[in-house]
Amino acid sequence: MTAAKPAHPPPSSSSFLRGLLLALAVITLITFIHFSLKSLRSPLRYDSLTPPPTLLKVLAENDSEDLGDVYHLPEMFKLNYAEMEKKFKVYIYPDGDPNTFYQTPRKLTGKYASEGYFFQNIRESQFRTDDPDQADLFFIPISCHKMRGKGTSYENMTIIVQDYVESLISKYPYWNRTLGADHFFVTCHDVGVRATEGVPLLVKNSIRVVCSPSYDVGFIPHKDVALPQVLQPFALPAGGNDIENRTTLGFWAGHRNSKIRVILAQVWQNDTELDISNNRINRATGHLVYQKRFYRTKFCICPGGSQVNSARIADSIHYGCIPVILSNYYDLPFNDILDWRKFSVILKENDVYQLKQRLKEISHAEFADLHNNLVKVQKHFQWNSPPIKYDAFHMVMYDLWLRRHVIKY
Repeated sequence: MTAAKPAHPPPSSSSFLRGLLLALAVITLITFIHFSLKSLRSPLRYDSLTPPPTLLKVLAENDSEDLGDVYHLPEMFKLNYAEMEKKFKVYIYPDGDPNTFYQTPRKLTGKYASEGYFFQNIRESQFRTDDPDQADLFFIPISCHKMRGKGTSYENMTIIVQDYVESLISKYPYWNRTLGADHFFVTCHDVGVRATEGVPLLVKNSIRVVCSPSYDVGFIPHKDVALPQVLQPFALPAGGNDIENRTTLGFWAGHRNSKIRVILAQVWQNDTELDISNNRINRATGHLVYQKRFYRTKFCICPGGSQVNSARIADSIHYGCIPVILSNYYDLPFNDILDWRKFSVILKENDVYQLKQRLKEISHAEFADLHNNLVKVQKHFQWNSPPIKYDAFHMVMYDLWLRRHVIKY
């Protein structure tokens, strides 16, 4: 009697699962090949990529404005700027000591010019609303200018600012909806920066619009905004389209109030091609000698001073001299909008020792391109009263507009 053959063991669940996955893979591969071949035989349809009619209308309205290539995304800038002009609303808190807050700084000149112009511009602009329920952002009108004029100490300034902000928080519901994320304040001079740094909830949560936007002292680029420091009025008209008159390679004169400025003066003050002064130019040497040197210079050196920023950058742009940024950790004004490398030269502070070599490596054609682009951005570094389209005020408002999206509880 022969023994019966042993039966085959039933397939395990793991073997069944592997077979199922293999079958699905084969089906997926066949489907992919089928649609790939089909797409090769039929033309690509672009109707799904066509912008919506509203976008085309806005772009057509702005088509006459040639923004050039100095912007990261020129068409997107046009579209967002047009939307900002139509929709952006800011509520200005009305409270505070009239001798301290809600006051335009004493003058629209000197170190406070940018701060003063913004205070004045926002009050007379179409962006202001008296209805807080319509507001995208809330402006806290803190200006330490008057406090400084009265000789108030930094410690007392901080207490005054803190008391004011806490009064707004207790009186109005708007801060608590976002913990201040849709609130902003503007200060250009380092006095205001130091006074507000003593109020952690203001620095951490709200949008800081400051002239000294340094990465290494708490400035947060995606939250805060770099305010251009512009000393107006300018003594002389704007320069530009005058390349043939610019025969000096580089120029700088100023106080040696930072390490980089000291090194710059020590290394290059006796150079025959770079016009580097060991101190500010004495007015006794002639009328507007300092400003006139901008007109005949190709590259104007802009090292950081007591802060990373320098008003010399805006001076250089106004007079048509290519600014050479020589300051580490500096978030340049409108950096998320403008491509600074198209109209300036950006160096690290360690490059100061090779400064002349770096500038001479720039060809005449490259210099001409930089100069032509510089003329295009001059309007962005000019304050006006009342404000006009694309000027410094509107560019700051556009930066704020980009930061308006917050969750409100």
